[in-house]
Amino acid sequence: MKRREFIKAAGVSILGFPLTAQAQQPAKLPVIGFLGANTLAAQSRSTEALIQRLRELGWNEGRNIAIEYRWAEGSSERSPKLMAEFVELPVDVIVTHAPLNVIAAKRATSTIPIVFAAVGDPVGIGVVASLSRPGGNVTGLSLQSAELAGKRLEILREIIPGLRRVVVLTNADSPNAALEIREIQSAAQTLGLDVVFEKIWRAEDIASALAVPKAGTDALYVQTDPIFNTHRSRITALALDARVPTISGTREYVEAGSLISYGANLTDLFRRTGDIVDKILRGAKPSDLPVQQPTKFDLILNLKTARTLGLDLSASLIARAEEVVE
Repeated sequence: MKRREFIKAAGVSILGFPLTAQAQQPAKLPVIGFLGANTLAAQSRSTEALIQRLRELGWNEGRNIAIEYRWAEGSSERSPKLMAEFVELPVDVIVTHAPLNVIAAKRATSTIPIVFAAVGDPVGIGVVASLSRPGGNVTGLSLQSAELAGKRLEILREIIPGLRRVVVLTNADSPNAALEIREIQSAAQTLGLDVVFEKIWRAEDIASALAVPKAGTDALYVQTDPIFNTHRSRITALALDARVPTISGTREYVEAGSLISYGANLTDLFRRTGDIVDKILRGAKPSDLPVQQPTKFDLILNLKTARTLGLDLSASLIARAEEVVE
């Protein structure tokens, strides 16, 4: 072989490896767009449950998946813009919760899979066709918050002797609020309770909504909604100042000083959301994955608040509680 031909052949062999290696760029990591309805601090427990479940299923952030986090901070007006960011990136799957966030996601894209971690009535608000056959690009887990409204009123009547008047704090912009209001009205009629609905549009409305009905109010019922969860400490403080016991659907209120909560276990719902995301990342279509129902429901009591309000919680109620905050 001539020297020039040998050098040329050797050059292809020697230089070919690095050139080939350079051409093989690292594969693009699948990207999850996560929109939290509250602040990071307000929902750290549920968010971590999702991330932990993904790790257990083999998805490690920065290694084989990337996660783009956004936080609506209890303001649904931000949702359309944040969803548009996910579409522009683009992400491979959108994970969110709360009705207005899921509606914003569905309006933003009909192709990117959307998984909701907790929505009160996904069929009622029109994000899926049915629970068994969601259709389209949306699936997830139902929160069943409206269906539990009657049970919450029954618990209040069990705790508060002579319960008559309940003020219900609702988000006027939430489609889930209308569903929950109907359930509350039906249950209140059965139980013989007088219910007053205080609607708010912005967080700034909370104080005035709670200031008006102080006189004669036996209890406060807080509708399940991100705006209230984000501002739960403020709501709890106002209610305690008026010596009004509060019931809600999530444990975070009780940890903030509210009397009682009863509802689906959000941490469990977010953990199970990881299983759905895993299936989609491995090729499943949202339309083929039925909407799942909650399986864990928690009754949480705050004994310190009960003592502050002069309420004597029965031994049977305490025994039924999943957790008692001292």
